[in-house]
Amino acid sequence: MPDYRLYIFDADNTLRVTTVDKPCPNGPGEWELAPGVIERLAEVDWRKCYYGIVSNQAGIAQGFITGEMAMRLLLDLASAAFSQTPHTGMVLLCPHAEDDGCLCRKPSPYMLNQVIRACGVSPRETLMVGDMDTDQRAARNAGCDFAWADEFFGVQEPA
Repeated sequence: MPDYRLYIFDADNTLRVTTVDKPCPNGPGEWELAPGVIERLAEVDWRKCYYGIVSNQAGIAQGFITGEMAMRLLLDLASAAFSQTPHTGMVLLCPHAEDDGCLCRKPSPYMLNQVIRACGVSPRETLMVGDMDTDQRAARNAGCDFAWADEFFGVQEPA
């Protein structure tokens, strides 16, 4: 695997899984780290690399969660997964519904490009990790590599 200077992660079903019967957590205690996250992230030397989290959060537009709570949950996720508080601007969310036509919702590269610029790295030095086609297309649109979450974290699907 190439040496990446920046790893950008999707949140839901990539770094975290919901522990309640909802597609995404809407409050504290409704999520846990996905299998393999702690072990795999421990293999990366975070003194030499950056990380970011970019997440579509349509629940904000749908009224299921406030923007403030969604961001709080993403920041809590970053702290739990990486054992450190993320730098400002490294955790971004799109609050819009899928059909709003915004510029930030993945598969748009907007959020990825923001994180890439904030770190001062090139797209070629960046890996996006996600679980959906929109994550893969966002990576392609930003010009960076992509890895499926289950493969990156070494999680095998049950037989």
